[in-house]
Amino acid sequence: MMIRVAKNEDKIPVLKFCKNTFSWGDYIEYVWDFWLSEENLIVFEKELPVGICHSFYSKDQVWIEGIRVNPNFRRQNIASKLVMNAELIGLKKNASFSYMLIDTQNFSSLEMAQSLDYEIFQTWNYYSLSPKKNLNHKIHYVKSINPKFCTHYVKSWRWLPLDDFTLSQFYENKKIIKSSGFDTDSIAILTDSEHFDKTLIVTLFPGSENSVLDVVSFLQHHAIEKNYERIQILTKNILPKFDSLEHKISFYLMKKSLINLI
Repeated sequence: MMIRVAKNEDKIPVLKFCKNTFSWGDYIEYVWDFWLSEENLIVFEKELPVGICHSFYSKDQVWIEGIRVNPNFRRQNIASKLVMNAELIGLKKNASFSYMLIDTQNFSSLEMAQSLDYEIFQTWNYYSLSPKKNLNHKIHYVKSINPKFCTHYVKSWRWLPLDDFTLSQFYENKKIIKSSGFDTDSIAILTDSEHFDKTLIVTLFPGSENSVLDVVSFLQHHAIEKNYERIQILTKNILPKFDSLEHKISFYLMKKSLINLI
């Protein structure tokens, strides 16, 4: 038994036990090559790989994702050992916090995370939205937002910290939008998926209901103009009903301080 860095030849045996992770399958086959090139993809090996985990390091945090264990080898603390290994790498990179995302209905993963001292930090909701011509909006691009209001943004399903440099890049490239003229305006950060083509990922910080609908209307039309095929919206709020806006799933954003591990 050992934990080691993943290799190209691990892909086929890993995908064999990842085929039916969710009711719709799994996404590991689509991100494997990306994760391998980013490094920090590790496997738990018992002659063959029976578990995997990927971690991404940004500023002072570790983002842990893609925890998978062969169903025939569960209840052996393999997932916990993989997560702890990722945390130790984070400590070497001077990370202070570790985060991961867990489906609110995935009780076994939630139990595992809490046993490792992760706490529910926030609850997030994932909505899908279909591109569509829609000119019924009053949106403008902004060049300043309150960093206390928006501390993180979602990039390729990773919750990453917003800093001055990242914000300046977003302002320059017109990636932050704001509704206009409402009691409480809504703000959204737009990013392209790094792993899936023609997919727009939106971190939405809602204001009033009408301002949310204004942003959603813009997103539909923006996707048509920019040739996106999918719009994925991540938000902490429950959104109002809107044509083709569909709530898919809710997640817990789990957080752990690594300072006590030093």
